[in-house]
Amino acid sequence: MKLFVCFLASLSVFAQSQSGYWQQHVDYTMDVSIDVKRFKYEGTQDLVYTNKSPDTLKRVFYHLYFNAFQPNSEMDVRSRSIADPDSRVGARIEKLTPKEIGFLHAKSLLQDGVPLVFKEEETILVVPLAVPLPPGESTTLSMVFEGQIPKQIRRSGRDSAEGVALSMTQWYPKLAEYDHEGWHANPYVGREFHGVWGNFDVSLTLDKSYIVGGTGYLQNPEEVGHGYGDKKGKTKGKNLTWRFIAPNVHDFAWAADPNYIHDTFEGPNGVSLHFLYKNNPKIIKNWKRLQADTAALMTFFNEAVGQYPYKQYTVLQGGDGGMEYAMCTLITGERTYESLYGVTSHELAHSWFQHVLAFNESKYAWMDEGFTSFIDALGEQQLKRVENPFSRAYNDYRFVVKNNLEEPLTTHADRFNTNTAYGVASYDKGAVFLSQLAYIIGPDAVMQSLKKFYREFAFKHPTPNDFKRIAEKISGIQLEWYVNDWARTTAVVDYRIKEVSAKGKQTEIVLERVGTIGMPIDLGVFYNDTRVEIHYIPLQMMFGEKPPLEGIRQWKKEKDWAWARPKYTLLIDAPYETISQIRIDPTGLMADINLDDNVFENKK
Repeated sequence: MKLFVCFLASLSVFAQSQSGYWQQHVDYTMDVSIDVKRFKYEGTQDLVYTNKSPDTLKRVFYHLYFNAFQPNSEMDVRSRSIADPDSRVGARIEKLTPKEIGFLHAKSLLQDGVPLVFKEEETILVVPLAVPLPPGESTTLSMVFEGQIPKQIRRSGRDSAEGVALSMTQWYPKLAEYDHEGWHANPYVGREFHGVWGNFDVSLTLDKSYIVGGTGYLQNPEEVGHGYGDKKGKTKGKNLTWRFIAPNVHDFAWAADPNYIHDTFEGPNGVSLHFLYKNNPKIIKNWKRLQADTAALMTFFNEAVGQYPYKQYTVLQGGDGGMEYAMCTLITGERTYESLYGVTSHELAHSWFQHVLAFNESKYAWMDEGFTSFIDALGEQQLKRVENPFSRAYNDYRFVVKNNLEEPLTTHADRFNTNTAYGVASYDKGAVFLSQLAYIIGPDAVMQSLKKFYREFAFKHPTPNDFKRIAEKISGIQLEWYVNDWARTTAVVDYRIKEVSAKGKQTEIVLERVGTIGMPIDLGVFYNDTRVEIHYIPLQMMFGEKPPLEGIRQWKKEKDWAWARPKYTLLIDAPYETISQIRIDPTGLMADINLDDNVFENKK
């Protein structure tokens, strides 16, 4: 399968040693009762925490995300004070009444039966342990908690704009991640997440008229009915208990509504696809059509990256746009079909790049969103025949550069000065990282690197360096310069054709590096007789070369160009008058910020 458009067609082992590798492990057992009229819930949580680190832990941290949905919370203040507020949030949190706010509180907490003293710091619960947890040991943390479901504003909540009753994401006390960098107890300001791998056993008890879908495998379909088993169900009384088990995930999400339609569709490799959406005549046709396309997308992602490791995936109407979760996604459903397909494609792609590889989204949002956007664009290109799937990403990136809005990709997700800078950095510049890498090492090497990266680092929370090392080994090209300059700075790529002149029977071309980031150069020379030559100029500090582009017969490797030398002179063995055009990067994969000086037209 060809995973890249050939833009010139129209022209005729582990990345790091696994010794010492470790990550923490959790096993959640939760029993929760939801009052769908008062939008409150109570629950118990037994959490077995295994310390696989080399450190003795004296305290732990939990996320209490729903506490963000209160006036004057960090999320509220940030939403109102940022230069370009998210229209979905804005000042809405500030206006919530006491019955509309969200909250999540621990009522009691035991460590192996011993009561603990804890302190709530808005969206973080700080818990000193009664007995420190040594390396290699486990402890059981037993909590009684209560929550109130906020009016739906951002991802979570009740009574969404499309009428979905319950969008239950970031809803339970969630243990924070501890890794080789320490604790990641980030307050919920509005953006990204990070979680501990583990197993979930979750029982949800609520009004029997509600249909539930989400993370995990339903254990009692015959009892709950609603299209999962006996349509009438077998449980008497006003409530039903839905029990889900989810193995090896780092989050648990669900949604419920009394007017959901529930469809199933057979996906690739025995994966059961579930679709839960409102019984709204205006959207039913699109949601029916979506099902076969979702299966096709999963097939594409399996082939492009690696096998989806679970046997279930659920698409739920809910939330405020689209957000990925373990084994499911919540998306808004009242869309054109193109939009519905697009958001489903993106959120499904996250199953590989967030819920299996599981980057630390707060630190590496550009890997989470960027890699997802990249593979999502390729999927849409292949299945919907999009000619140039990356054009918007390049245009958005050039926009923030031109308007002095760009910030480094290493900026913490919550710390960007503008939502625009965050969005373009994470989604667009993150995707361009891979598409431009295809320019540097070749499309095949990028796709091979993604497959090996997924194979080697599934369920391991990888970092940018992990991917860099794999790409280096696949391609034989050194890439530290690229990851450093593209991700850790706001330096730009900017090359130009400075001068073209006749030199007897030859033609002299002077190129100039204007921007700080160095790049190899594919220089296209187009002749009057329709011949095309690519003069390939490697960047010296790559210490390697990409293979010739597919479909190009005349591929000429030139001497390396050292980064510190701003100019490069090339002699072409062809008379000046035989050349019609000279172009830097005919593929358009290099993210040069000024394309106006990349083309020389010979007007003779």
